Amino acid sequence: MAVKDRDRFSTSTRLKLLGEQTAARVYRSQTKRQARRSRLTGRAALLALVLCSLIVALAYPMRQYVSQRAEVADLERQREQARQRVEQLRDLKARWQDDAYAEQQIRQRLHYVMPGETGYVVIDPDAAKQARAAKGTTDRPWYTNVWDGVDKSDAADQ
Repeated sequence: MAVKDRDRFSTSTRLKLLGEQTAARVYRSQTKRQARRSRLTGRAALLALVLCSLIVALAYPMRQYVSQRAEVADLERQREQARQRVEQLRDLKARWQDDAYAEQQIRQRLHYVMPGETGYVVIDPDAAKQARAAKGTTDRPWYTNVWDGVDKSDAADQ
């Protein structure tokens, strides 16, 4: 036993034992770190996969929701415009029910006069000449120009 005890206390034996213990500690700490890293990486990968799946699963319904909300807003705007147009038409109908308004419009648009009245239409001579020159017509009645147009179109077909 004396030799064994001496070997146990020798410097080289102690250094060897110390090196083995240190190597074992380093190896254990590295394996623990690697184990922690691999678990953390696996968790992170799973979390990333779940998040990506949720984003992909929710992207299409969210896009549909947003487009449907835009369509609803557009339809509401169209409905409001249609309601305003209906109100305008109701007002116009009510005005046409009034005999005074109808008479005023008939006189203005159709140049009608009441019996015993004399109607006048004032035309700017320069504007009339320019209009005739633009149309290529002369001082003829309007219906002559219409029949000339019919004759020209008929001649073009033959």
